[in-house]
Amino acid sequence: MLTGYRIMWLAVMFDLPVIEAEQRKAANKFRLTLKDMGFEMTQLSVYMRFCTSHSQYDTYCKRVESALPAGGKVNILHFTDKQYERILTFHGGRRQATPKPPDQFALF
Repeated sequence: MLTGYRIMWLAVMFDLPVIEAEQRKAANKFRLTLKDMGFEMTQLSVYMRFCTSHSQYDTYCKRVESALPAGGKVNILHFTDKQYERILTFHGGRRQATPKPPDQFALF
């Protein structure tokens, strides 16, 4: 059964070098790879994805690891949907509504 304590969010946070053209190309390729995997950009170097199980989380961690560029620092963090419900978001000094969780699909 899917509950807010079992489903989770996966956040990839990174600081990649972009001084040289090759570094910029590698950083951009990494960002595009994350987007192709279903991650959404929440900030310039923070991408998040909804996972329905721990095994799905493990799979995406391995995929991210296989796409890592040569330089820079990358952190992967996960937290439950219940924890994410408590996020506070401000834009332009004003508090924003809590983000709506993604729709879930039922397969029969």
